[in-house]
Order: sequence, then C-alpha cells, then structure tokens
Amino acid sequence: MGSLALLPARAQTPTTMATGADTIRAGRFDNGAMWTFDQPPTAYFREQYGFAPDAAWFEKARLGALRIPGCSASFVSPNGLVMTNHHCGRGPVDLVVRPGERLLDDGFYAKALADERQIPNYYADMLVAITDVTAEVDAALARAGTSAERQTARTATFTAIQTRMQTARGTGHVVQVIPLYNGSKYSAYTFRRFDDVRLVMTPELQMGFYGGDADNFVYPRYALDMTFMRVYENGQPYAPQHHFRFSPNGSKEGDAVFVIGNPGATNRLEPVSLLEWRRDVQEKEQLAYLRETMAALRAEYARNPSPTLLNQIFGLSNSEKLYAGRVKGLNDPYLMGRRRASEAGYRQAVSANADLQSRYGTSLDALAALQTEKRGMMADYQAFAGFSTASPFTSATLRRALLAAQYTAQNRPEAIRTAIANVANQPRDVDRMLMEARMRRLLTAYNGEVFRIDGSTAATPAEQASFVVANSVFADSARTALAINANAIPANDPALLYVRSFAERLTRFQSANAGFAGRQADLLADVGRARFAVYGYNEPPDATFSLRLADGLVKGYTYNGTLAPAYTTYHGLYDRFAAFNLRAEGPGEFDLPTRWQRRPASFDLTTPMNLVTTADIIGGNSGSPLLNKNLEVVGLIFDGNIESLPSSFIYTTETARAVAVDSRAMVEALDEIYDLDRIAGELRSGRLYRTEVEADRATGTTRTTPARTPVRRAPARRAGR
Repeated sequence: MGSLALLPARAQTPTTMATGADTIRAGRFDNGAMWTFDQPPTAYFREQYGFAPDAAWFEKARLGALRIPGCSASFVSPNGLVMTNHHCGRGPVDLVVRPGERLLDDGFYAKALADERQIPNYYADMLVAITDVTAEVDAALARAGTSAERQTARTATFTAIQTRMQTARGTGHVVQVIPLYNGSKYSAYTFRRFDDVRLVMTPELQMGFYGGDADNFVYPRYALDMTFMRVYENGQPYAPQHHFRFSPNGSKEGDAVFVIGNPGATNRLEPVSLLEWRRDVQEKEQLAYLRETMAALRAEYARNPSPTLLNQIFGLSNSEKLYAGRVKGLNDPYLMGRRRASEAGYRQAVSANADLQSRYGTSLDALAALQTEKRGMMADYQAFAGFSTASPFTSATLRRALLAAQYTAQNRPEAIRTAIANVANQPRDVDRMLMEARMRRLLTAYNGEVFRIDGSTAATPAEQASFVVANSVFADSARTALAINANAIPANDPALLYVRSFAERLTRFQSANAGFAGRQADLLADVGRARFAVYGYNEPPDATFSLRLADGLVKGYTYNGTLAPAYTTYHGLYDRFAAFNLRAEGPGEFDLPTRWQRRPASFDLTTPMNLVTTADIIGGNSGSPLLNKNLEVVGLIFDGNIESLPSSFIYTTETARAVAVDSRAMVEALDEIYDLDRIAGELRSGRLYRTEVEADRATGTTRTTPARTPVRRAPARRAGR
C-alpha cells in the first residue's frame, strides 16, 4: 500500500478570497477526508494524531468492513456476526416476516442460533483487492472520438475488465470498476460476496427511529439505530479473518476515531458554476418534487396506514430534509465563498504550470458556459423533475400511458411490453395526487400552456387528474394488460392523449440533457486530471459508494446559543419520553415500547447512548463502525446532524457532525432490556453461544424474573388546558 509520505504531489494549501468586507479562507480538507485504502493517509495520521498505523492495521480495517445493499456494515465477532443500522435492516426485516408477525413494530430477537432467519436475495460484500486499471481505460477512451463514443467505450471496457477479473477469481466474487477524481483514475474493486446472511436481532421501530422525522438529522439524539445479522458459509457461521471487537471502555471526548464505510456520493470536486446550477435548478426542483410526493403519500397514509407506505414516507422524508439542507448550504455565502477560494487556488496552480494551462486552462470556463446553456432549458428541468417511467413516485397511470405511447410508436417491442406489465398499481388517490402535481408542474413551467385531455371539461389540474384516473384504461394494471394483449389501446384514452401532448418536449429534453451530461463528464474529467496533477493523492476523491476510511475526533459543538454535548445518555431518552408525554395528544414519536417503560432496576441510565464526531461521512455511511486506534468498536454511525447536510459539496468541522450509537448503549440494551445474553456475550468475548441457556450458564447470568422499574406516565390532559 502507498502512503502520503511517499507522494511527490503537493498538498492543497488554504487560499484566501476577499468577499466584501470579509476574507474567506478555504480549508485544508474542504474537498473531504474520505481516504481510499490503496492510498492510505499514513503521514497525515502521524501528523494529526501521533499515530502511524502499519499495513496490517489497514488490512484489518478493510477486511473487517462490509458493503450491504444501500449501506455499510462490519464483522463484530469471529463467528460472522455483522453490525449495521436499524434503518438499513428494515428491508431485510420485511423479507423474513411471517404471517401474523409485526417485526418492524415489535422487533426481532433470535434467542437461539437456529432461530436466525436467512434473508432471501440478500448479500454482503467484503473488499479483497484493489487494482489500478487507469491505463487500460484511458487507452480505450483515446480511441474514441465524440462524448457518446467515449461513453460507449467506457462501458465496454468496464464490462471487459469486470468479466475478466471475475472469471479469474471464480464464483463468489464480484468486480466493480470505479471512476475516481472525476474519471482521471480508475480502480477495479474485487469483492468477496456472501449470499447467506441471516437476521439475528433488530429492535422495535420506535427505538431504531426514536424521535421519528422530528429528530431525523438532529442532535442531541436518542436512537438505538442498530441491527445485527450473521454471515454463514456452508450452513455454518462464517469465521472471518478479521473482525472488530467491541471496546470494553467505549470512547471519551477528544479521542481520535475512525469510520470505515461506503460513502455514497459527494460533489466536492465540482466547480462553483455547477454548484450554482444545483442551487438554482437541480437541487431546488428535486426538493419541490420530494415535497409534492410526500404530501400525496402522507394523505394516503392518514386514510389507509400500512408498513410499506410508512417505509416510503420515511425514505422520502429523509431525502426531503437532506435536500433542504443542501439547498440551504448552497445559498450560504460563507460556504460558497470557501468553495470559490478553493477554486481560485486551483486556478492559480494550473496557470503556474505551462503544460497544465495549455491542456486544461479553459476547462472551468467551458463548464461555466455549459451551465449557462443548460439554464436555457430551465423550464424543461422544472417540468420533468423526478419524472420517470421507472419511478414508483411517478403517477402509475402516466407511466403506463407514456410506455404505451412508446410501445405503439416503436412497433410493439417486447421490452416495453414487459415494462408496462411491471408498473404496479398505486392507491387511486396517490395516483391522482401525483398526476395532479405533475400537471401543475407542466402548467407552471410552460406559462399556463394547456396540454390535451379530450372529452373533459375539467379546468384545473385537480379536476383533470380526477377525470383521467376515472376514465383511462391505464389507471389499472389489469385493464392495461387486456388492452395491450388485445392490441386494443383506445386512441382517445385521456392519459394517452395527455402524455402524447408533451412527449415531444420530453424526448427533446431527455436528448439534450444526455448531450449536456456527456459534455459535462468530459470537462469534469479534464478538471479531475488537472487537479490530480496538482494535488495528487493528498486530496481524496469524491465518494463513490466504495470503501473509504475517515478520521475525526469525538467532539461536541455549539448550536442555537448553547452547547451540544459529545454524548447523550439513557437518562436523556427517558427525559425526552417524559417531557413529550405531557402533551395533550401523548408522546407520539417519543413514546417508548412497553419493555423499555418497564426497564429492569439494574439498567444503567448513565450509559452513553449517542455520540458525535467530526469524521467525514455522507449517505451510504449508515451502518459504518466507529473505531478507536486499536480498531475496536466504540460506536455505530447512523446519521449526520442538520449542520452537516451541506457536506455533499464541502466538508467542515466547526459544527457539522456524524452521529453514532455508542457501543456501550448497544451492549447495555442487549443485556438488560432484551435479555439477549448470547449476543451481548458474543460481543464481549467473541464466543459463539447457540442458545440463551448456554450463554446464561457460561456467563453466570441465569435470571430470575428481575425487579422492574415502571416509568410513570403523566395523567392525560385535555386539549386547551
């Protein structure tokens, strides 16, 4: 493995930039501190922490970590026990639920090894090798001409590399070619894939998502956002080469900590002109679209609540808060000033090098000109934000109708026929509200232009959507299938006429947008090559949902004129429950499950529950282990605070924080609340216990019925008092 100490490229130095009366300085790590494992930051760690880990340390960090669908995870015992977040485990829980069970509400606890439930169609990936394939990809791209040809060559080369390397490795492995530094470097990541993963323990939703949407992206926090799974091989618990044991002492404020996980995507190497485009158009319209969609789903949930709908609302609510934070950050003069200062430093470095200036000196200006060109289609971006025939949050009627229009125009290809059949029915009111929102978008974007709906006298989008849903064959999957199979799609179907009236605009927009994307990718690759020539590996690449190492300190911060502590405790959880229980309507999202209200007298309320760190994270890091210098678990990353939401485009440590479940809180809950001694004991000792009885005998914790301390409820209050 390489080391920063061996790199000739210069480190990025802070640049100052005058903005009015203020001088804004770019930070050393504004572009991030998510390090790749083939270029570990050994020299920086020595400088920052007086700690220089060796190759064995980095190998253990890499092989102890896992990537699961959409999230991160890690091995936390020598018996294949895996730790991740509750919100990462909601999907797997749905896959193992049995008739009559409410596992999302009630939680799941395998009291014996034999009770651990295999999750169908699920996997965990462990990164076993990283190979630089930049030369092979660059050679293929050099033979291509246009942006479209380069994209085709890139895809073909990726496929060839992945196929060749997977064949060499054999079954049980997958290979992914990952572009880094905006495509100036390419690495092939080889993963060992485990496809026998079993659910071991997940708490109640009320604990895993304690505080609900109100506390999402908030700190101080009191969530037990944890889930445990186990990897099996040949029907037996897998014995990993490396795992992260739980620290017996946790952490303390000021400790250096490390996050090993798979951050999803950042935009920190994008130029300011592209960030301004995101601010004014892309993120802004995405935020509005998310809010429209949530309004429809929440209205339906109020009428017909269901776990599936609730999960969708949780996901959208999370995204809505995320985009709101990004938009706020993109409108923050100080944060954007830091990005401008950083970009000014890059420009200076390029202009000082004649070769770089001749090759890449105009790339930033060309990108800025491209954003101006894109703004000429702003109405189209507004009209079609979030619109997709593949999205479950686009009106199902409109999705089927648009696919049907393509089906008839393209001489009935089987692929489109299949796509139509795969569009699931939505609740009728959801379908109608999503359609109404899209109609309103089109009207607004195109200055009141009315699109065709024959046979209707409806004037408003609400009336038009109601008419279409009531009269279109595409409002129902069975009626759609009959029409398609009988080759009898009504020519005057209102949904079909409506989508045809804007289909030409949509096609033109999609074609232009694809062209913009190709040109933008080429220009960003030029900027990436220039940046890499200037800064080398001293500047980490943007996140790509691939394994990274991030460092930071356990540290509180100031907010709202007061202090946020580095840790919260179980005392705070019960205080939050009691305080919100005084409301007339009761505690709601701050309620506690019955077993938590009847906690045993031995339960230690002083146990740290959540903590915050300055480590660099983003979406995809959910489920990442938080480790000390000895690679022991001291926490489990599950969120960022509200101040961290602009971290998509800039990394700061003044008040932005990653939020984790404290390792001590997890063991205390497993031991005292859930009476899962076999899992708590495994985390403490590494020993595999096949039953609770075996664990109790081995640890001397055989229980009688413990004394329990009921939580007092305040008397009900009447509204208006």
